[in-house]
Amino acid sequence: QLQLVESGGGLVQPGGSLRLSCAASGFTLDHYAIGWLRQAPGDEREEVSCISSSGGSTNYVDSVMDRFTISRDGAKNTVYLQMNSLKPEDTAVYYCAAVRNTRCTGSYDYWGQGTQVTVSS
Repeated sequence: QLQLVESGGGLVQPGGSLRLSCAASGFTLDHYAIGWLRQAPGDEREEVSCISSSGGSTNYVDSVMDRFTISRDGAKNTVYLQMNSLKPEDTAVYYCAAVRNTRCTGSYDYWGQGTQVTVSS
């Protein structure tokens, strides 16, 4: 069974950091571009970041540029999202998703269940 499992969410104060992990089971991520998306209550889902299958290309939504970093570890079959300088507006459920493509396409084949990130004092 193909699964993506996110972890690392939680409650953090403004200015703090979290690292989200997206671990795959049942398949290897080597041939997949991976995205992190988020959805806050009442808002549409937005793509926060995406990384190509090789890791050589990454992109970010403007609101997280220079604060978030996406990376991947093939040996661990895991993709990470390092989130620094967190703001209350980063509060959302964060999902990782995979598409069988070398490049980020904006659409995805597989989704994780999501992890809650709450930024609050």
